[in-house]
Amino acid sequence: MLLVAALATLPTSLLAQPVALVKTQAPGYYRMMLGNFEITALLDGTATLPMDSLLQGASVETIKRLLAAQSLSTQVETPINTYLVNTGTHLILVDTGAGSFFGHAGGHLLANLRASGYSPEQIDTVLLTHIHSDHIGGLSSNGKPTFVNATVYVNKIDADYWLDPANLAQSKGDAHSGFQQAIDALQPIVSAGKLKTFSGETQLFPGITAIPAGGHTPGHTMYQFENSGQKLLAWGDLVHSTAVQMAQPEVTVSFDWKGAEAEKSREKVLRDAAQNHEWIAGAHHAFPGLGHVMRIENKDNHPAYQWIPANYSLAGLKP
Repeated sequence: MLLVAALATLPTSLLAQPVALVKTQAPGYYRMMLGNFEITALLDGTATLPMDSLLQGASVETIKRLLAAQSLSTQVETPINTYLVNTGTHLILVDTGAGSFFGHAGGHLLANLRASGYSPEQIDTVLLTHIHSDHIGGLSSNGKPTFVNATVYVNKIDADYWLDPANLAQSKGDAHSGFQQAIDALQPIVSAGKLKTFSGETQLFPGITAIPAGGHTPGHTMYQFENSGQKLLAWGDLVHSTAVQMAQPEVTVSFDWKGAEAEKSREKVLRDAAQNHEWIAGAHHAFPGLGHVMRIENKDNHPAYQWIPANYSLAGLKP
């Protein structure tokens, strides 16, 4: 009773001090080693996507059920992941995020790059999985290249398609915006003489191979990194919805250039990834987007897969 009486005599301001909310997130980077290659996942931002209207090839009820199984609604906050690979000789960035194209939903790559201990001037190579706004937006700003010392590599099929003035002139609506964004992002790179194209499966550097996986765009490309017997496949937009497309690879997305080709690429790569048990780096898996693929059998005995996210690790890194 004496304690209660004593507390009652204290000023109200000393009894319940408000504590301001911080409301900031940790820097968006995660690091792992692949042999002697250092892999850093970098988050550019997140965009909320209406998966019930974007995904095609399954009923809305099925899509809702698969999303709900992972505690997701149809409005899915979807990450935009990029990957930095330090080979010891080259500093390579896979994709560049959305830049200013997505407003505040994107454009955080440079801040997270610096937080991870690197600067944009150190990057000597940019590998584009494909030419879509959320992968090329960070290439340039105000008409100037962002990564001033970098050569930008992209599949020739994608470059020819997206940078063709005739395609821009003939397009309308969202398609027209896509072509215009491609030109806006890449023209400063072209003008600087820094755009380099390749065709088919190509070894770009020792231990780094470009592997075509068309359908999402005409020249959609994956990049395989290999060192000391370990492999990592940066597969770009092979999967947009982990919850739905891993379970049902036949489901496509409205962003696909040719859905049937995208489906064929996805089914092959998922099958191979499950067999090889290699590391995967996905542009739109939950950050950091690193993990493995495991094959499972559904009730119809149809090939289905499960995403196994990376276990947090400090192996080979400073704690």
